[in-house]
Amino acid sequence: MERKTPFIQMENIRKTFGKVVANDNINLSIYGGEVHALLGENGAGKSTLMNMLSGVYTPDSGSIYIKGKKVEFSSPMDAIKAGIGMIYQHFKLVDNMTGEENIILGKKNGIFVNWKSIRSKINDICNKYDIAIDLNKKVQDMSVGEKQIIEILKVLYRGANILVLDEPTTVFTPLEVEKLFNMINKMKENGCAVVFISHKMEEVMAICDKITVLRKGEVITTIDKKNAKIKMLADLMVGEKVELSIKKDKVAIGNEILRIHNLSLYNEDKVEVLKKISFNIHRGEVVGIAGIAGSGQRELCEAIAGIIPIKQGEIFVDGENIVGKNPREIIDKGVSMSFIPEDRLGMGLVGSMDMVDNLLLKSYHYQKGFLIDKKETIEKANSIKEELDIKTPDIYHPIKDLSGGNIQKILLGRELDINPSLLIMAYPVRGLDINTCYTIYNLINEQKKKNVGVLYIGEDLDVLIELCDKILVMCNGEIRGELMGHNVTKEEIGLLMGGATLEREEIDVV
Repeated sequence: MERKTPFIQMENIRKTFGKVVANDNINLSIYGGEVHALLGENGAGKSTLMNMLSGVYTPDSGSIYIKGKKVEFSSPMDAIKAGIGMIYQHFKLVDNMTGEENIILGKKNGIFVNWKSIRSKINDICNKYDIAIDLNKKVQDMSVGEKQIIEILKVLYRGANILVLDEPTTVFTPLEVEKLFNMINKMKENGCAVVFISHKMEEVMAICDKITVLRKGEVITTIDKKNAKIKMLADLMVGEKVELSIKKDKVAIGNEILRIHNLSLYNEDKVEVLKKISFNIHRGEVVGIAGIAGSGQRELCEAIAGIIPIKQGEIFVDGENIVGKNPREIIDKGVSMSFIPEDRLGMGLVGSMDMVDNLLLKSYHYQKGFLIDKKETIEKANSIKEELDIKTPDIYHPIKDLSGGNIQKILLGRELDINPSLLIMAYPVRGLDINTCYTIYNLINEQKKKNVGVLYIGEDLDVLIELCDKILVMCNGEIRGELMGHNVTKEEIGLLMGGATLEREEIDVV
């Protein structure tokens, strides 16, 4: 029997950045008609490896073969011509253009655009891969799932039969995940090779045929999915046995720490993004918020933190109305509140600074005199580095050079260091490896035991159910339902996220 030629074959690939070895002697083969997962902790080398496959980086040494032919990519365009389509976490779409216009954007169509031919080709692709979407809709009006489909159609239109999906379901509803998996299975049936990068282990087990585990820039193993278990894969990623359970301790609920009443908010275009939001959080309580991206979660967090002004409604923290106060005034009033934003580098930390200076950003104004004493902050930085197992050359290394998981640990460590009474967390584990995720979940429970109230905005519905005492579901700036964490299903949350109404006594439907 003749052995199949791999669609992708990477031999002895090595890539370094200064003293950091990102990939070391990588050997990887991926075949057509299979979905191949890449797993590894943040900083394991997955992104670097795929960036070499897509022409963003060039290997220092080693060889890449596409369908048996040796290639040397000097740009992403070379990779596209070789049939490789990269679908990134952050979409590269033009919001005020239609899906159809985005698909053909960048293609040379001559002076005149033959729309009939273009639409015929797109329609053939949609039929082949069982894709249903309104291509005349503008991207700005699309859901996250629809935008993902447009990105996939873009690369299929360019002739890709090797697709790399990087964290494709980060903010998907269960229904959107199901639709994507149906598309991936159709690609597999049509002979495509699909590389699936994800930190969601259940999804890896559901959709993939083979799994390659990377650790510290090296391939640890490649195994068939049928021989794998989630716990085994997690141990391989970390290099030791890890605990994959959320310790949800029973804590006596304390006094009310946060109360929001009739909160409404308008964006710069005078569109109402929050509509009469009302809820409360008590000390020792973890309240989760579920919702598809753009339902108002970010605006809600920023309103509570004093980052954006409130037009209508009240926000009470520990009985004090904080509406109209900026973040510094809120702190000066004795309100201890920590905010971990969605954009950890754009808004939470300064990438060019080291750990010490980023910790100082939160505390320097408490020091007296003209000179800043860094001694105490240096001690805190070393303590946080050790306690949270932050992988960095030293505490003076620019944090922009660290992996996403280590950056998030620094941010979390800084915020917890001020001993908050209210902790607001927006997508704190987005894109983080499984071990780091569970470290953060357990830190949340430690805060709960310290009588801290926690507002947790997340996208993994299993985690929301397991971690939270109460779950609020947002849709189009409204709270559609308030559910108890011990008595709800993913399907019920998913329906509310999509705007449906549930009718059963155990759910308080708004």
